[in-house]
Amino acid sequence: MRWCLSFFLFGFLAVVNALSSSGNRLLVVLEDASEKGLYSTLWSDLKARGYDIAFESPKSDQLSLFELGDRAYDHLLLLPPKSKGFGPSLSPKNIVDFLNKDGNVLLALSGKSTTPSAISSLLLELDLHLSTDRSSIVVDHFNYDTLSAAEKHDVLLLQRPGQLRPDTKSYFDGEGVLALPRAAPHTLGDNILAAPILRAPVTAYSYNPKEETAAVEDIWATGSQLSLISTLQTRSSSRFTLLGSVESLQDKWFTATVKAPGSGEETKTVNQEFAKQLTAWTFKETGVLKVGKIEHHLAQDDITAEDLNPTIYRVKNETVFSIEISEYSYDKFVPFELPAEDALQLEFTMLSPFHRLKLEPAYRTENSTVFRTQFTVPDQHGIFSFRVNYKRPFLTTIEEKHEVTVRHFAHNEFPRSWEISGGWVWIAGLWSVIGGFMAFVAVWLYSEPTSAQVKKNQ
Repeated sequence: MRWCLSFFLFGFLAVVNALSSSGNRLLVVLEDASEKGLYSTLWSDLKARGYDIAFESPKSDQLSLFELGDRAYDHLLLLPPKSKGFGPSLSPKNIVDFLNKDGNVLLALSGKSTTPSAISSLLLELDLHLSTDRSSIVVDHFNYDTLSAAEKHDVLLLQRPGQLRPDTKSYFDGEGVLALPRAAPHTLGDNILAAPILRAPVTAYSYNPKEETAAVEDIWATGSQLSLISTLQTRSSSRFTLLGSVESLQDKWFTATVKAPGSGEETKTVNQEFAKQLTAWTFKETGVLKVGKIEHHLAQDDITAEDLNPTIYRVKNETVFSIEISEYSYDKFVPFELPAEDALQLEFTMLSPFHRLKLEPAYRTENSTVFRTQFTVPDQHGIFSFRVNYKRPFLTTIEEKHEVTVRHFAHNEFPRSWEISGGWVWIAGLWSVIGGFMAFVAVWLYSEPTSAQVKKNQ
């Protein structure tokens, strides 16, 4: 009976556990509680994936991202406020500290209202820049919904981004139409940790709908300069996503019917599927890499457990290095597929790399891929390191370092002189001198001395 109860409890915990690899505590900051019903499909999808959702108002006195110095939540979803900001508990410094403690943040903006200066300050910390006119939206007269925005052209219809992988040459290769109503634009700075998911079409531009002028002057940015959805992954692999259109997460746009200019057919949006993909990446359900076994040893046929991962190598040893990598995909780890035109490299380095080698997939297990390479230890003694440093957009970083000692040949490991063909001339010269000396001694010893009687006669 006790065994059955334990089995049931384990199964129950497995069901309620979040798909995220970093936890299931999700805080949703929503200022107007009456708008909660507008996103009911999103909440239902997140709960079905195992998230424990807590809804809080930014004005709540009980709101805090930290408890006893540690983060109180694993993920943070910020919906745009109507006031001047999110309050002191969600100041830009606190949100940055939340990211530094491996928390994940999804921030959604809206073009319906002016973006508070507190959000602009937060984005500046991450080198993401909003328009100088914080009431601007993205308008496109060629890629808009003719059914809901026939006059204003502020509901963009774009091709859904494809897989969030670094081998994707273009993010506009997905299937289905994505609707982004009244999207607030932003641009990316020089931060190498930031990457765009969806850029505006070349025919789009930023526009302030509050201006009553017929012609647009002094445009802040146009075309692909404008980003609609961008991400930032910190060096500790925590994630921040900026979504320019919070309305794209609402129920009415999950199943909306849209029609592009010049198109005779009406189509359904894929906002719901894309929202799942976007939240899954932000909350670490996808794109999470894990390193398993790391092994290095001498290149020989029979390898035992004692031969693995030695601490000392000799110069000019043939060495084999292997690393096991898995990728987390929603609810399990799967073998990591190296993106096309990409390389996983091993550095054998002291102060600088002596070898930089490509790690090739050797074999796959049920949930991992083993990458391997073989090389010759350089003719240099000292303290060396096996290093694997893999950093790519939309994937968590891999940074492994294992130190070993490289020694010279021991006295009895050098090759004998007669094994070196270049030394045969000198060996022959040596033995010729020795032979000549021995011959001289033999001749001298056995030579007959001068007779004493002859000397007397003289």
